[in-house]
Order: sequence, then structure tokens, then C-alpha cells
Amino acid sequence: MLYELGCATLLTSPVTTIGHLREALSMTGLGQDLRVDAVCRLSQALVHNDQLGEGLRAITEEAAKLPDGPAQLRLKAVHYMWEGIHAGEEDSPGRSRRLAALAGPLTGRDNAERALLILRAFDAMTRGENAEEVVELCDRALVNGRLAPGLGWTDTEWGFELRLMLGGSYAFADRLDRAESLFTEAVRAYEAAGWSGGHLALAHAFLGYVHRRRGRLRDAEKSLRESLRLADRVGQGGLPMHWEAASMLIDTLLARGHAEQASAVADHYGFAPPSASTIYVPDAMSVRGRLLLALGHREDGLNELEATAKALTARGQYNTVLAPWAYDLARALADEDPRRAADLVADARVQAERFGTDTAIGEAVRCAAALETGARAVALYAKAVTYLEASPCAYEHAVARVEYGVASGAVEELERGLALARACGADGLAARAERELGRL
Repeated sequence: MLYELGCATLLTSPVTTIGHLREALSMTGLGQDLRVDAVCRLSQALVHNDQLGEGLRAITEEAAKLPDGPAQLRLKAVHYMWEGIHAGEEDSPGRSRRLAALAGPLTGRDNAERALLILRAFDAMTRGENAEEVVELCDRALVNGRLAPGLGWTDTEWGFELRLMLGGSYAFADRLDRAESLFTEAVRAYEAAGWSGGHLALAHAFLGYVHRRRGRLRDAEKSLRESLRLADRVGQGGLPMHWEAASMLIDTLLARGHAEQASAVADHYGFAPPSASTIYVPDAMSVRGRLLLALGHREDGLNELEATAKALTARGQYNTVLAPWAYDLARALADEDPRRAADLVADARVQAERFGTDTAIGEAVRCAAALETGARAVALYAKAVTYLEASPCAYEHAVARVEYGVASGAVEELERGLALARACGADGLAARAERELGRL
């Protein structure tokens, strides 16, 4: 009964779930399969209550009691999942190597293998490994291009976070069509099942962020505000699901040119140090640094971005689209320390080319152009436009078009950039393009 009560309140009330499942596990009467399921659900509730360390300990302790087999493999996969989003992980590179070795020979013959392939894909994406390999890993985790039976959005054996990682991996590998299909399916599945808690909140958040990546900024803002409305019903601001959606919404509002609205969201949800124990998509520290710079808090913004660089480098996470701190830091340092700025962009460009997407390379080239002048800047902006026109990220393309038009003095490019900015809902960028056109 306690186990079933815990299942019923999962992600509508994480605290209640934790209490029920801990009491159930302290008693005799649960068979091995139910104990493993209860531990997995307990760890999930702990993670969503910002107690990730306790969630990891629960998995470790139960796994130590089991022999090799499917039950232990499930716990191992769940442990890798929580480690992969643990901001305080001490040996992230070592875990990545172990996960790569474990997932390398897997074909996706069952859901345990598919889970490990998804975890490997997400880890490779955050580390900025080759995007084509990330996509290949994601594809191996599907059955005929769809989620396997037992891994659907409302299936409970494997946490729904696994599917969020799958869609997120596709999204940051420039496969936004696949990510959008997955997250649209998630929203529909949860609404049809009557699930209105954390599952639906995070589904709206990730669908909203796909809209943000595609340059549909108005749609993104709508979905992300709905995500936060739903998350507020689960608990007060400060839970990981609040920070996830808030990070996405702040990033979207900054792209729209609404820095004051972004600041209001940050204040309401306590989007400031110390961070929660999980990592976020997009990287929360990078978003926070960009927000501080946009608000004119230069020193605080620089400090935040420097701390971001240190933390992500220690974790071996080099995806420059997921965490674009180097570009914001380089632009902020361009006048006072041009050599450091150039080094930051050069390093980021190496990582972007390693990842290999049009978006990653285009953004790296665009930032490099911002540090140049004259014909060199114009040539680099033209190259950035070529890459970003081929990417699925319309807002980044719009920014590149406007900056190319400014650098070259080309009315046609500014007009194209203005049209793209208006279509995206990027009000600040559109206003900048109009001002520049007025000067020509």
C-alpha cells in the first residue's frame, strides 16, 4: 500500500512520495522487482526535490545487495543517469569513460541497453563529442524510429528523464525536428493520461526550448510560462524543475530583447547562487552570466562566466551551444583584454568544429567576427551567415544577418535580418536592425 501511494504521488508531491517509499522500503514484504522499482522511484523523487546526492546513495546501497542481472543493470543505468546531471560530480571524465566503454558494444536489444545508449548519447552531447555519433547513439535506442514499448512517455519502469535526455541530445545536435516530435508526443501523452504534475511541466519546458532553438520565440515563451505555472502547483520555486524552465525562459526572453522581464523571472525563482544540485539545459550558469551582462552588471557577469568556465572545464563539458559562456565572456573582454578574448574564441571554435553542427560552427565564427574589424570582420560574418542559414536555428541566423549587414553596410542584408528578427519575435534585434537601416 505504501509503495502504491508513493507511485501515485510521484512528481505531484515529491516530499510525500519520499516519505511513502522510504517507509515501504523499511518494511518486509516487497519482492525484488518491486524493491528495485521503489528505489528507482525514490531516487527520482529525491532528485526532483533537489536531494540528488541522497538519490544516488539509495541506488548504490540497493545495487550492492543484488547479483549481476537485469535488476542490477537497471539500477546501474539509473545511477549513471543521476550522475550525468549531478553538478557536484567529482570525476565526470572518469564516469564518461566508463559509460562509453559500457555502451559501446550495445545494440539496443532490450530497454536496459536502450537506456544506456541514451545516457551515452546525452553524455557525449554535453561533452561536445561529434554530433553525428550522438545522433547515431540516439537512433540505436529507438525501434523503427519510435520509442520502444516500455519506454513510452507514460511508462513507469524507466524514469521519464531518460526521454528528456534523448530529446535534448537530438535538439543540441541540430536534429530539432526529431526533438520536437518527441516532446510534442510527450505533452499529448501526459495530457491524455491526465498527468498535470512535474511530468507535464517538464514536457512543456523542453518543447518550449525546442521552439527557442528553432527561433519561434513567442511560442517558446508561451510554453515555458505554462511549464512554470504547472511547476508552481508541484512545489514552491527553487525545485530543479523550476530552475530548468526558468533557465530556458530567461534565455528566451534575452533572445527576444526583454532583459527586464528575464530579470523578473530570475528574481521570482531565485535564479542565483547557490545553484541546485543538478545541471540544466541550457547551462544555467551561462544563462545567468548573460543575464547579468544584459542588465549592465558587468563585474558580476564576468565573475559568473569565469566560474562557469572553471566548473564546466572540470566536468569535461565543452558543448558550446549548450553552454555558450566563452562567447559572452570574449565579447565582454574584447576591449580590455583582446588577447584573452581571442584565445577564448579560438578554443571555443576548436570545440565547435569537433561537435560539427552548422549551429555550433556558425556561432563560433560569428563571435570571431565580432572581435575583428574591416574586411576581415565582413568575411567572417559572411561565413557565419552561410553556416547559420543551413542550421535549423532561425534566431541565430537572424542575429548573424543583422551583424553582417552592420559590418558590411549592406541594406539588403539588414533588411533580410530585420525580416527574420520580426518572424522570430526577436523585438530587440528587430529594433537594432531598424536603427541601423535608418543610418544608411
